[in-house]
Amino acid sequence: MKFKADQSAQKLRGGYYTPQNLADYATKWILNKKPKSILEPSCGDGVFVQALHNNKYNKSIKISCFELFDTEVQKTYNRCKALGFDNATVTEGDFLTWANKQLNHNQSAYDAVLGNPPFIRYQFLEKPFQEQAELVFKQIGLKFTKHTNAWVPFLLSTLALLKNGGRMAMVIPSEIIHVMHAQSLRSYMGQVCSKIVIIDPKEIWFEGTLQGAVIIFAEKKENPNQPSEGVGIVSVNGFDFLEECPEELFRKTLGINGETVEGKWTKATLEKSELLLIKKFISHASVHKFNDIANVDVGIVTGANQFFLVENEIVEKYELESYAHPMFGRSQHCPGILYNKSQHKSNQEKSLPTNFLYIESDFQQLPAKVKDYIELGETEKYHERYKCRIRKPWYKVPSIYSTEIGMLKRCHEAPRLILNQIGAYTTDTAYRVTSTFTSAENLVCSFLNPLTAITAELEGRYYGGGVLELVPSEIEKLYIPIIDGQKHDIAALSRLVKDGQIEEAIQIQGKTIFTKLGFTAEDIETLMAIWRKLRDRRLRK
Repeated sequence: MKFKADQSAQKLRGGYYTPQNLADYATKWILNKKPKSILEPSCGDGVFVQALHNNKYNKSIKISCFELFDTEVQKTYNRCKALGFDNATVTEGDFLTWANKQLNHNQSAYDAVLGNPPFIRYQFLEKPFQEQAELVFKQIGLKFTKHTNAWVPFLLSTLALLKNGGRMAMVIPSEIIHVMHAQSLRSYMGQVCSKIVIIDPKEIWFEGTLQGAVIIFAEKKENPNQPSEGVGIVSVNGFDFLEECPEELFRKTLGINGETVEGKWTKATLEKSELLLIKKFISHASVHKFNDIANVDVGIVTGANQFFLVENEIVEKYELESYAHPMFGRSQHCPGILYNKSQHKSNQEKSLPTNFLYIESDFQQLPAKVKDYIELGETEKYHERYKCRIRKPWYKVPSIYSTEIGMLKRCHEAPRLILNQIGAYTTDTAYRVTSTFTSAENLVCSFLNPLTAITAELEGRYYGGGVLELVPSEIEKLYIPIIDGQKHDIAALSRLVKDGQIEEAIQIQGKTIFTKLGFTAEDIETLMAIWRKLRDRRLRK
């Protein structure tokens, strides 16, 4: 959990200024359709106003700018005045409040939308702004989630206010492609837009941040029955793409229809030939959906890991040996794909919190030293935390069981399953997995292959820094090749992964498994190349 008090003023304001060359490019595409009115919902210091001037726009165009912060309003106002933009208005206040009033009257008033909306998590918005964000979803008839970000309702409302056939060009977070909280937006855009093109850079455009950003071009349908060309993604490196006419870039970029529009858009980063090859592998009878061969459940939710996960020193000091059980929950606890006695002992020697405390007896029945430890926890207010205070006694954690397989919630290069040979518990930083089709060892080793890694990239999500995260509903959609009875050298594979050579492990397993399933060496190598492409895009290599 990240708290509002810990965030910088810039993050709370959501203000990351668009580089002028990018604003100029987006604006050029908007102006190609000769709009008579332009909406700029979060104008900041007026960089897009400057972009209109730089593109020698027709000054008869009506421009409506909105900005929450008075200092920025003044900057944009001054810029409009200096540039002679007599048809421009700059309104101080919350754009969403104004937009909701327009939506309530079913008004679609603008030929074009332009800008860079604020990047602010819902939890960091003041309550009135939260209410306005939620109201946007309600008025458009879309499912709302409190995991959203301010840029999502900004895009939704501006699209709703856009006239049929109008254009939207925005600089937004790259997470639009894959995060779950943007699914309502993706679905809506797929419904109302005739074509969507995303310019996706390998670099970070906003200095001093880990936030990946993209330019999105979207053209609204002329009428509801107009077919959609779907979503197309253009991967770019550097600023050479700025030399190409944005109209030509939009025209030639092929959109991908169907599930790409309905679900996540990551597939649109791939060529059609690559998508066909993935389908070829998935269609094999020995390739299974995770949900058909295994179950996945979240790890133990303690509500206070600092209290329940402890190193040996604490166990010895408070005589907790009868209540301590082996556990792992982080990549440093298990760098390979085996969690065994040797790995557990190594973690203990490093003074890592390798013990999970399960105390179920009533307080009065506990030994004195254990009581001391519980009372120490209460001085730290652990018993007042939400998950702790709603259970009796607060120190008795529910849903205690271990599985033969674990899986870390997040990964850097590729996800992996872990064979849990000592029945260790896992916290909610990991998942508990049970095979229903083949042996646990076979599932763990078979999971290391390029197809599974690809489907993880397509189904998962990532944020700043490129760390890949998968939730259970996404894990259930992964595809895994299984040859029942297949023998693997799990110790050798684990050593490779432990030594940072997970790519080599994936390549070895991919070749071994898919060759036996009848795929050619060329197809297998192409599959590896597709995974590397998706991984490198996420990591911005």
